[in-house]
Amino acid sequence: MRLFWELAKLSFRRQMAYRAAALAGLATNFFFGMLRAMLLIALYGGRNEAAGITLQAAITFTGLSQALIGPLSMFNWFDLMRTVYSGDVGSDLLKPMNYFTFWLAQDFGRALASFLWRAVTIMLAYMLVFDLTFPRTPVQWLFVFLSMILGWLVSFSWRFLVNLSAFWTPNAIGVGRFFFIISWFLSGFLMPLRFYPQWLIQLAHLTPFAHTVNTIVEIYLGVLTEQEMLLAMVNQAIWAIGLVTVSHIVMRAGVRRLVIQGG
Repeated sequence: MRLFWELAKLSFRRQMAYRAAALAGLATNFFFGMLRAMLLIALYGGRNEAAGITLQAAITFTGLSQALIGPLSMFNWFDLMRTVYSGDVGSDLLKPMNYFTFWLAQDFGRALASFLWRAVTIMLAYMLVFDLTFPRTPVQWLFVFLSMILGWLVSFSWRFLVNLSAFWTPNAIGVGRFFFIISWFLSGFLMPLRFYPQWLIQLAHLTPFAHTVNTIVEIYLGVLTEQEMLLAMVNQAIWAIGLVTVSHIVMRAGVRRLVIQGG
């Protein structure tokens, strides 16, 4: 556990060191967040509610989903596959730590830095422009916090699995991009899943993606009852456990393949 935290702290410091890049990313996220908010205001067309989400909550959704881009690494994460192609994976596997946990610790530090440096700042900036909605009770705030942790674990696990494809293909970046694009639609990042047709909502919940952004957003906006919030987090936990288990199975197969090839 101590090694996990040391790796997480190193990753956190590394992320905080690139302040110019963080500021540029923050400005870009905020700009596109404003565009998305204006688009939703136009789509509501004077109505105050659609699919159980008020206009105020919809605007809050745009800020919250933009804030989650960094912590959940919504656009890309190819760090692991790059080490496979560079050969650094060999030294990583020799470290006195489980390979999955090694990357989990680094991603935790990265996600925490992104949350503090970008996510919180985006929401504060949004508060200067819009009248946002917030969780109404301490219990709801607690559920939001727990859901973010579970959502990050689900996000990391499927990203880890996608990166493991590098053990079988000479260029897995295309595979990664395909899954990232799919995740933008099925996670509820581009638009709340409640706005989708029912068949597409059901399809999204059969993937891990809906249990990242969408669950966090719905708990934050308070569109779920307390019982529904608990059920949503149970589903997140089930997906997280399942993906972690599958990740270890695929990881062992990938390492065997790497050793067999003499890589």
